[in-house]
Amino acid sequence: MSRLEEVLALPQQRADVPSDSFIRIIRRLLDMSDAQPGDENRSNALAALNSVLKREGWEAFYDQDAAAQLRHIKTNSIAQIVNPHRPLSPVEVARSKQLSDYLERCSEDELIEEVLLPLFRQLGFHRITAAGHKDKAMEYGKDVWMKYTLPTLHVLYFGIQVKKGKLNSAGVSKSGNANVAEIHNQVSMMIGHEIFDPELNRRVLVDHMFIVAGGEITKQARNWLGGKLDAAKRSQVMFIDRDDILNLFITTNLPLPADALPQRPDDPDEIPF
Repeated sequence: MSRLEEVLALPQQRADVPSDSFIRIIRRLLDMSDAQPGDENRSNALAALNSVLKREGWEAFYDQDAAAQLRHIKTNSIAQIVNPHRPLSPVEVARSKQLSDYLERCSEDELIEEVLLPLFRQLGFHRITAAGHKDKAMEYGKDVWMKYTLPTLHVLYFGIQVKKGKLNSAGVSKSGNANVAEIHNQVSMMIGHEIFDPELNRRVLVDHMFIVAGGEITKQARNWLGGKLDAAKRSQVMFIDRDDILNLFITTNLPLPADALPQRPDDPDEIPF
């Protein structure tokens, strides 16, 4: 239950809206059993899981199609995987604007530490490791690497190359922007260089790469990089730009970084008379 307890400890904006990783773990635990509906062992496993979940206000059950589901006890609502492309509520739009303003002024390290690491943890990735300033010379094209466990319990490895501003294919990049040609070599290094997984005590290659930008990734930049990579490498590369970050961060109900919140005026030291 250690992974379940780790996810339960994550901050939530609403008690009746769990993270996607929480939903996936519950469904995975229920689906791992080979027992058939009505089997005593299956009932015992469900009861044991619910003894933990009910303390948090949730209940797991099997629906009429024998599919694993998760229900909030007070509201009786069924938990669903978050859709980052759904329309945002007025409150969510306001939070998105605050985060967008923060992305304009934060550093690349702050983008990684305050936004991307919490986001990927909330999405179910684990063993997330950032290079940081001390290891920049040794990152081999990766600002971050992480793991994701499939429902089949197979593990995929991901490398992430992060740029703070807009990613374009212009001949000369403006200040704060990055040229896609600048990351071409980093992507090649990321694909070919092994990472050490201390949990397995062996070296592994990354399966996929995220190119993440705090600004826009232009269509021209995506096409340019796709043309430079062969078919095998091209299928390993995925892009996340500012709009993706905003939608994912807001719809997964993550708390905003402290510096993204409006500054509250300090209380006066003395009471005026």
